[in-house]
This record gives sequence, C-alpha cells and structure tokens, in this order.
Amino acid sequence: MRTFHPARLSAVTLAVTAAMIPSVSYAQDAEQANDDDVEKIMVTARKRTESIYETPTAVSSIGEGLIDDTNVTNLDDVGKYVPNLNISRYGAGNSGHAAVFIRGIGLQDHIITTDPGVGVYLDGVYLGRQMGANMSLPNIQRVEVLRGPQGTLYGRNTLGGAVNIITKAPGSQDLATVAAKVGTRGRLATDLYVNKDITDAFSMSGTASFKQRDGVGTAVNLEDPEREIGEENEYSGRLAAKYIFSNDFSVTVSADFVENEAGQSPYTIEFIPGGPTEFSIDDGEFYLLDPSLIPNDPDDLGTTVAGIESTAYSGWGAALTAEWRATDNLDVKFIASKRASDYEGGLDDDASPLNLSEFPETGDADQTSLELQLNGAFEQFDFVSGLYYFTEEGTTASGPWTFSPFNVPNGRLNDGTPVTEVCGFCGGYGYFDINQKTTAYAAYTNVSYSLTDKLNVGGGLRYSSDEKEADALFPSFGERAYREADFSEVTWDLNAGYTLTDDLNMYLAVQKGYQTGGFPPRPFGGAAQFVSFDETTAINYEVGFKGAIGDRVTFMSAFFLTDYTDLALPFSDPQAGGGFVTIVENAGESRSKGVELELTADVTDNFVVRSTVGFLDAEITSLDEGVIGIGEGDAPALSPKWTVMIAPTYYHEMNDGALVTASVDFSFRDEMQGQSVYNPYETIDARELVGFNVSYEPAAGDWSLSLYGKNVFNEVYDQGRLAQNGYVGIVRSNDRSEFGLRYTKSFDLY
Repeated sequence: MRTFHPARLSAVTLAVTAAMIPSVSYAQDAEQANDDDVEKIMVTARKRTESIYETPTAVSSIGEGLIDDTNVTNLDDVGKYVPNLNISRYGAGNSGHAAVFIRGIGLQDHIITTDPGVGVYLDGVYLGRQMGANMSLPNIQRVEVLRGPQGTLYGRNTLGGAVNIITKAPGSQDLATVAAKVGTRGRLATDLYVNKDITDAFSMSGTASFKQRDGVGTAVNLEDPEREIGEENEYSGRLAAKYIFSNDFSVTVSADFVENEAGQSPYTIEFIPGGPTEFSIDDGEFYLLDPSLIPNDPDDLGTTVAGIESTAYSGWGAALTAEWRATDNLDVKFIASKRASDYEGGLDDDASPLNLSEFPETGDADQTSLELQLNGAFEQFDFVSGLYYFTEEGTTASGPWTFSPFNVPNGRLNDGTPVTEVCGFCGGYGYFDINQKTTAYAAYTNVSYSLTDKLNVGGGLRYSSDEKEADALFPSFGERAYREADFSEVTWDLNAGYTLTDDLNMYLAVQKGYQTGGFPPRPFGGAAQFVSFDETTAINYEVGFKGAIGDRVTFMSAFFLTDYTDLALPFSDPQAGGGFVTIVENAGESRSKGVELELTADVTDNFVVRSTVGFLDAEITSLDEGVIGIGEGDAPALSPKWTVMIAPTYYHEMNDGALVTASVDFSFRDEMQGQSVYNPYETIDARELVGFNVSYEPAAGDWSLSLYGKNVFNEVYDQGRLAQNGYVGIVRSNDRSEFGLRYTKSFDLY
C-alpha cells in the first residue's frame, strides 16, 4: 500500500484499510508497511492463521480502526458495516438482545427452546443465547464475520454463518489507556484498559467500562416509572492473565461480567384498517382499544403495568485456554468455559392503559463447553481437528400475563358469553414457564493441501449430536408436559483456492451446514403444539475473488447459492388464538442467492474509501404437505435485499507532525419482512444511517481527541413488526442522533 508519510502514518492508513478487510496480524510492525502489506492481512476464521486472500470462504472483519472511526460500541453497530448482515433487537424489549441474521438466516426469538441461526463466539467460546449477545466492544482486537454455513469447524447453529469476537491478548504491550466520552442525550461513558508484562513469563490485562444515556420516551401512565423508555445504563469488565510455562506451553485464563439496567426498547402499535378490535373487561364493562388510548409520541408507552418499562441483564463468564506446541509440526489447544446469565424484560403488546396483552418475562441460562484441538502443518499439508462438548440448562418464565378476554376476571366474548363457558382454563391471570437442557457432542477435522504453488485444495468433516430435554406448563396444558428429542448430522465442506496472478486469488467452495431442531417457544394452543420440529440442513455453493487492482484498490467478492432443506421458521398461527401463539414449522425447500463485494480504494495518498455491497434474493421454493401460515415465494424474516456501506476517511498531517483524521460512514439496509409469513403490515421500511468522526492526535501519539456524530439525521426505524389482533406491534430503534467528544490517553507502563 502506498502512503504519504513515514512509518507512523503509514501504519495508521494500513490499519484503516485492514479494518474492512480483516485485521492485520497482531505482531505486525508499523515500520513493515510497504507495498507488500496486503499479503500480511491475517485472519483466524478457519481456526488457523492465514492470509485473508487465501481463505476459501467469505469473511469480513471489523478491526480497531473501524471501531474507532465509526463509533462502533456494541454488536448491534457491527451489523451496519458487513454485507448481507442484519442485527435486530426485538426480544422482550431488552436492549441486551441481539438477533443476528446473515444471508437471510437467523432467529429473532429468545425463548430458551429456540437456538440462533448464526453462532456468536467470544475468543473461541460459543455463546448459546441471543439474550446478552449485544455486548459492548471495548478491548477488542477485531470482530470476524463468516458468511454462509460453517458446519465443519463451528458446527451446530451456524447455518447462516458465525461471528467471532476476538479480544486483545495479555502481554507485549505494557500500556494503559483511559477513554472518556460525553455527548448529547446525557451520554457518559468511560473505558479503562491495562496490559502489562509482570515478568518475562507472566502478563495480565484488564478492562473496566461504564456507559449511560438518557431515554427517548416515558411510561406516561405510571406515577413513578423505574426507567425512561430506551434508557441505557451498563457496567462491564474483563480480566485476563497469561503464563508462559515454557517456549512450547502457555495458559491463558479470563473472566468477564456485565450488569445492564435499562429502559424497555421503544415500542408502539399501529392499527390495521378494518381489523378486529380488541377489548378489555373491568367490572363487566367493555373497553375498546382505539387510537385515542395510544400516546401521541410513539416513543412513549401507555402501559399501566408497573415494572414492565424497565429491563435488566446480567452475565458472567470464565474461560481457560491452554496451548502446547507438542512437536515442530503439531499443536494442541484446549478451551474450557463456563458462562451464566439472567434477564428481565417483557412487553405490553397493546401499548395502552388497557389490560389486553401484557407479558412480563424473566429467563436464565447456564452453559459449559470443552474443546480439544489437535492442529498440524507438514510442508504442503495442514489440518485442524477437534472434539467438542457443550451443555446448557435454562428457563423462560412469564407472569402474571394478560391476554384479554381469555384470562382476565369476568372475561367475555364479543357476544357477551363468559369465556369460562367455552374455555375451562380461562378466567384468571396467567403464568407459564418453559425449561430446557441441551447436551451436544461433536468431532471434526479440516485439512488443506497445496497441490502446486498456485493451487490449494481442502475439505472438512464433522459429526454433531444434540440431545434436548424440555418441559413446559402453560394454562392450556392441564399438567406439565415433558418432551425429549435427539438430533444428529454429518456436515462437510470442499474447497479449492487458485492464485490467478500475484495480486489476485479465487476460490470455489461447497459447504453443508446444520441447524439443530427443537421445541416451539409459545405453544399456548395446548400440549399438542408442544412437539419437536426437525433440524435444518443447507448446501452452499460459492465462488469468490480476492486481491488487488493496481497499487491502490483491494477487494473481496463472493457469489453464492444456498439450498435449505426443512428450514425451520417461527410464525404466529392465526388459527391458534388471536395471533399470539408462536409455533415453528419446517417449511420444506428454500433457496437464497446473492453477491457480496468489499472494496478499499486509496483514492489519493491521504484519502481512503471503504465500501461494501450485498445483494440477497431469498425465498421459500416449496412446502411440505400440511404446512400452514407460510406461502411459497415468502422471504425469510429480517432479510433486506440490498445492504450498502460507504466510509471515506481523510488524513492530514500538520507541520508539527500531529495527525488529523476525518471519517464519514453511511449504512443502508433495504426494506424487509418482520416475519417469514408475508403480511403487508409487517413490512419494515428501508433505513439510511450516517455518522462521522473527526480526531486529532499529536506527534507523540499518546492522546487523541475526537468529535463524533452517530445517526446524525436522527433516522428512526423499526427493529421488528408483528401483526396481532387488529394491530401491529412495533419495536422501534433506540440509536438516535448523538453528538459528543471522546478523549483517549495512553500511558507506557515500562
């Protein structure tokens, strides 16, 4: 890469360029920046360190440079900058929830019996729950996003892809960094990062973070609300230690925690023209739901249920990673982890003072995972192999919930008939709970072989086994129902990479992915609905080109076609009681195809433009007999056809050696469906987000001051839409316009 000034500025430009292709190697020295740096951009997407241009899969990375330049603060922000990636936060009104969708595959639900379609990993440890996945991103080396089925190396529940969050390792830095942010809407945030070699063999790192922001609305009918709507308040921390026992053996131990107390995500409703009108009963009087009961400001909430306006999430985790270089050719790696989390949330679905549809909710999950890897490299041949174990136990509970008129005292049907005459379990406020234990095992291997200097071929194989035990008690069950189900699958991949020229590579890949089956999250219609659905499999065909065009342009492209069998799609069954019953059906055959392009251009020696474009055409192509509620041609939920990102960055070095950097970022997500069942009232409009960052760094490079803006035009968009009985429930965005200053200071700890 060409740069316009010596080593320090050269390295800055390289880091920014590498932020939209995957990140530079940890050990890369700034003074090595030259025209060959493109070959030093490394990733670990395939559990081996390799050049991005030699990786036969579609992978993006958000590095430190982009995180700083575009004010990425959590996983939700990452979803704006990767092609065919979309991240939603619908679940239970809790801002800690992150539903990750890649190429049309994902799941927006969070009940313990549902599993995500995209796997999220923290330093190699799988995070089993979507609640809490929207984690803050301090102390991050990079975030890698693998697109397409990852069934061989990552296994279960990576049907759409995988997201790897990689933290900075302890050691080799000897520095401390303090960052403070102040901004509009009451924004306050601070981060402390310390990394120190205690001895030649022992090093430690630690992070402590705090952030808060005022809300955007109020629960107007509560006398003393606990939280504002959309309010943010979070503490988090991480501690890691590494001990090098010998040149061949080291152990890293880490622990992290988060405490989040926030306001409910902004929520409102829209009435469906001509739809049925819901009502509530109070002392025998009927009260109809009409627009006059909904707050004029859609960010306000009209509930009269105290406590539902606030949410909470807490979690902690610990991990041990041992690495042993057994021989010159063989490495052994062992990862053990324990994680636990719990949350509070819920929605007042009718958003009004009436007691029509309120579902306070709590949940918890505990997981343990073990992974043993044997990896090797022998001249033209290398391989990754491993054994994997995972277990999780968790609960989702709700109550007292209301669904009028069925479970309110004196509830009556439209003709005045008491509901107790037609529904024996109705007539009182409701509770339900659903529990699940999952045990998973896997064995895998992945190999790569260099046939010639230009041609590499590879492949992988994995066996996965999942055992699930679930029990649930809903008012319609009569008694607690117990279920068991086992799922297993063999997944594989084949790939080939070819060097077309010194600056251009191509790859071909065929991959099989696997999404485990499970149990429906809300079988209100009775125990007969509480039955398992089958696993989903996918075959992905992909061709990609990666490399450089001249001295100033680098790019990555992918063209893919994916066929899904028994794609499991959740939807609200209109025949099962008012549209609030969530069941899951295997839809039959589905197909997605599309194109992805990532490009970085050094327009001039001090002006860089990064851009990404994704196109997705996804639809259900055939249905199994008896499937209801889903139609052929329907598209998977939350899957925009077009995703676009453009981020120009300009550098200016002043006469005294100080560096001024100015960045603008633009992100576009096309319109999409709120559910896989097509409903015009569930269409989510397209959105365009713009941000900027202007920073000053003196010649010494030990501090910086930034002026930032996020969502500068205050775009308010829908996170999710769900049609109910006469209206549509809408979870709105919470990342409103924000402007502020961020100061960062670094200290050497020699």
